[in-house]
Amino acid sequence: MPDAAENRPICGLVMPISAIDGCSETHWAEVRAILSASIEGGGFEPNVVSAADDVGIIQKRIIQNLYDNPIVVCDVSGKNPNVMFELGLRLAFDKPTVIVKDDATTYSFDTAPIEHLVYPRDLRYAQIVEFQRLLSDKVRATHERSISDPSYTTFLKHFGEFTVAKIDKKEVTGLDFILGEIKDVHDALKRLELLQRRADPRRQFLPTEPSTLNPLLPFVIPMVNPGNASRVARALRTVPGVADVAANFSGNHAAFTVRAVPDLEEEDRHVMERRVNRILEEAAGG
Repeated sequence: MPDAAENRPICGLVMPISAIDGCSETHWAEVRAILSASIEGGGFEPNVVSAADDVGIIQKRIIQNLYDNPIVVCDVSGKNPNVMFELGLRLAFDKPTVIVKDDATTYSFDTAPIEHLVYPRDLRYAQIVEFQRLLSDKVRATHERSISDPSYTTFLKHFGEFTVAKIDKKEVTGLDFILGEIKDVHDALKRLELLQRRADPRRQFLPTEPSTLNPLLPFVIPMVNPGNASRVARALRTVPGVADVAANFSGNHAAFTVRAVPDLEEEDRHVMERRVNRILEEAAGG
């Protein structure tokens, strides 16, 4: 028997997750459970807009969900910057949105004209039960009106005639889709590798941004014997694609500035970087 949740439309959920404004992660987990139960009570399947079953770029996923989800509930409690940004995007799309906040959070000037449903920050049971009933009704009624009323607007059209932001979509073949997803994963892994290398002072021999084509590449490596820097610089100058090398010293670290040949092709640049990294890794090890 199919899960009933599979037949329910999605309701996106935007809310704080990390500690903010004196509220812990545990507090927000409890709030999420309350909001999710309310959304389910309205006949929808709650889905945090940053969540997905596949691996991908989180910002891309958030924006796509903010655009695609039939309705979104946004909790602006604590005025989390990420939440406020995501709310701004949803309002720019002018799609059905229900805003909630706790009673300790003040209204924001720009969004104050939109109705907010308020719940107690201390999550008192009796008031939460009433809030959940109101939110379930509001989600259901807002979604129904957005479908039945051609002139429905969440925000923008109350203030004049505006061109509503949209995300262009195009059909791609299965192969193109798979290749695109692989590229997203590859880019994410490259960023993760770069962050890991930056965090480890023993392996800081990669350029600051290895994927860019800036002809000036700084490398900083620890050297047991900085006196070997001249030999390392000579070796770097022999690498195809390297135009010049300069070396500076600080304690037991040597900083090499490698200047690439102007207009170096990207593939040649990557080959050059690999050879430079190999030389610097050997130098750092000895």
